Amino acid sequence: MYYVYILNNKLDDKLYIGYTNNLARRIHQHNSGKSLYTKRSKVWALVYFEGYASQDDAQYREQQLKAYGKVYSQLKRRIRRSLSNQKVRG
Repeated sequence: MYYVYILNNKLDDKLYIGYTNNLARRIHQHNSGKSLYTKRSKVWALVYFEGYASQDDAQYREQQLKAYGKVYSQLKRRIRRSLSNQKVRG
């Protein structure tokens, strides 16, 4: 199984989109500084994922989310409550 996932940075509210075949391992890598893009901030929380049987399908979906603002915006609207629940309140 392959997963397209979205992580939310709890401190600055940034989102990261990726795909993997091992979701738990990949989230651990993001939070332990082993991922190039996310290593500066180690407070990433999973807010959304989709599962695919095909790696090609997962990669295609990841590319759609990254390349097309409309697709990305629609998904953000669908998960807006999940995103707002992740913000650090202070």
